[in-house]
Amino acid sequence: MNLRTHSGYTLTLVLRSTMANQYLTIKQVTEKIGDGLTPRMVRYYHQTGLLPEAKRSPSNYRLYTESHVQQLRKIVALKQEGFQIEQIRKLLTTETLPTATDILIPQLQQQYRRVMEQIAQLRQTASALEGLLGRDTLCATMRAEAIAQLKLLEIENFWDTLDTATPAHPEAFAESLKLLLPDLSNRPEIEVDLISQLVLACGDVSLVNFIQVSPGAIAAARVALQSGCQIVGDVPAIVAACDRPRLAHLSCQITTLIDNPHLTNAAEAEQESWRSTSWHKDLQQLTSGCILVVGYVPSVLISICRAIEDDLLHPALIIGMPIGFSHAPAAKRLLMRSGVPFITIVGSLGGGLLAATALNALAQSLIDKPDCHCYLSVKNSK
Repeated sequence: MNLRTHSGYTLTLVLRSTMANQYLTIKQVTEKIGDGLTPRMVRYYHQTGLLPEAKRSPSNYRLYTESHVQQLRKIVALKQEGFQIEQIRKLLTTETLPTATDILIPQLQQQYRRVMEQIAQLRQTASALEGLLGRDTLCATMRAEAIAQLKLLEIENFWDTLDTATPAHPEAFAESLKLLLPDLSNRPEIEVDLISQLVLACGDVSLVNFIQVSPGAIAAARVALQSGCQIVGDVPAIVAACDRPRLAHLSCQITTLIDNPHLTNAAEAEQESWRSTSWHKDLQQLTSGCILVVGYVPSVLISICRAIEDDLLHPALIIGMPIGFSHAPAAKRLLMRSGVPFITIVGSLGGGLLAATALNALAQSLIDKPDCHCYLSVKNSK
């Protein structure tokens, strides 16, 4: 190899090294970002215009820069929040100025209404399927006859045939749940029971997709309850819905944080949490290892998370299910990042009945199955 050839070869290696340091291949990009991103998805984002086209190598491979990586991170994050491609395009291309926001908000409202219409249609379909699939074995004959009528398009007789069997016996909730719940075989038995109780409390099987039980939450709850821990609800309605006899059997005392008996809904409770200040001091005086049950007030859950962050509060478990459309989802996100064992329902879903039901299910499972350790053998719990 002569000197000129050797110099050219060396220069090529230097250029390739420089390129390798500056650019990423599509495979390297997807591995770096993770979260289920695939090369096929990246190519699709190019096609839809969400992602600017990348520079090409001499071999015609796409070469990605850090700006591509950042754009993809935004796209993936928005996708995980449930935004559709067109919504993401508007969010990423609209400047964050007041005038631009004024334009964007009505567009998002319109999209939200379309989504809600789709949800309503899907909910109607789900209700029809629940009415059919949720029938127990005592209704099997009627169900077969009703399906036969459905095949003949005798829709008017479909529900009449099914409903004739309902007054003859009580509803078999457990049997219906077996037919309707998704596969929960990867969850421990006690957690499945908890989820089932929450679904029964609201009558919505889709709630399963929003329930979050942190790793170690059930174990922490059982240890705390077994030791007769202090239990604190955010408002009197929560405490009233809790199973006092079972909690007393476990030697657990339950108290109220915002002790105003006139609170009738979440909106009043939220306003009261801002008017009253005494509960903030009470919050910091709660015993270590207590269980907190928040089913109404987003601001209470936020304050709890801040107290934990400031090392002023050390609960064993937080059941955080406040209602609300902006503060509640934010409070739940804080809870899931707090490092404390938790049970929550992401988004705006929740309420006092569900929060109390979660506590009652944990107490009941401890009493009924004190020696059960199924929750220790399952690694992943959503």
